[in-house]
Amino acid sequence: MTLDVPNLKDYDAGLRAEATEEPTLEVPQSEPTKKTQIIAIYGKGGIGKSFTLANLSHMMAEMGKRVLLIGCDPKSDTTSLLFGGKACPTIIETSTAKKLAGEEVAIGDVCFKRGGVFAMELGGPEVGRGCGGRGIIHGFELLEKLGFHDWDFDYVLLDFLGDVVCGGFGLPIARDMAQKVILVGSNDLQSLYVANNVCSAVEYFRKLGGNVGVAGLVINKDDGSGEAAAFAEAVDIPVLAAIPADDDLRKKSANYQIVGTAAGPWGAMFAELAENVAGAPPLRPTPLSQDDLIGLFDASQTGGDVKLEPATDADMRGKNAKPKVSLEVIYDDA
Repeated sequence: MTLDVPNLKDYDAGLRAEATEEPTLEVPQSEPTKKTQIIAIYGKGGIGKSFTLANLSHMMAEMGKRVLLIGCDPKSDTTSLLFGGKACPTIIETSTAKKLAGEEVAIGDVCFKRGGVFAMELGGPEVGRGCGGRGIIHGFELLEKLGFHDWDFDYVLLDFLGDVVCGGFGLPIARDMAQKVILVGSNDLQSLYVANNVCSAVEYFRKLGGNVGVAGLVINKDDGSGEAAAFAEAVDIPVLAAIPADDDLRKKSANYQIVGTAAGPWGAMFAELAENVAGAPPLRPTPLSQDDLIGLFDASQTGGDVKLEPATDADMRGKNAKPKVSLEVIYDDA
């Protein structure tokens, strides 16, 4: 018996060729026309996505919108601030427990509400016991069984970990599940590196015919140094909001207090963010090279002025280094 094994070199060449093709579809430059806006939010772990989304979703609900917030980070901390620090059962763990009991998962087992916001967590596997990206895919499969496509919301906000680039976390971009992406970053190189990676992912799938665009950047813990704003200008996306590095915000966030409300001093800022998020069109960003990204920062702080010194074979061999007999044929000058 013979096995029909595909030629991996041809397959790889085909993928590379496909990736370099110019897109056949244009990114829509007008406001989304679907009633439900599905928006994926990406950012570096710890940059403040959950803080931003909990308060944004709460403000949207206060403004009369129907909002569903879905945490897609294995840490399952998206809804913590919304629920005053209380963790809600995740879809992954609930599904596993129900399956073992021979029962079906119901909406009330995984979806909870507060302040007019509906929220749930996809969850993820235990450490070292599975792929977080695969857990995301499984979670969305279950959401489809629960009737996701028939739910009536104005906004569905998806909170994704931006550090990880495996297929599961890139699902909204790769499968056109969202109309647009919002980035959360700060004036530091690592968070902007992650934001730039997400821009690269959007650009890659645009070349493959995708439709997802980047709506803009939310600058969190803004100290006014300007690197994040410079990044947004360089990749050609707008700044949707600049949330200051304020001690009042830090303390309230740490104590699981909602500040995205008209009843507080920060309500106007989050109301403006809600308006900007609603109206921002999905744009096609221009990702930066690593050198251009580092160039946004002072070279004395990033090592941008460091020159790469090539290593030699002798460097690598260390004490084992010795002359090598050359096999090159050398001819006398005529």
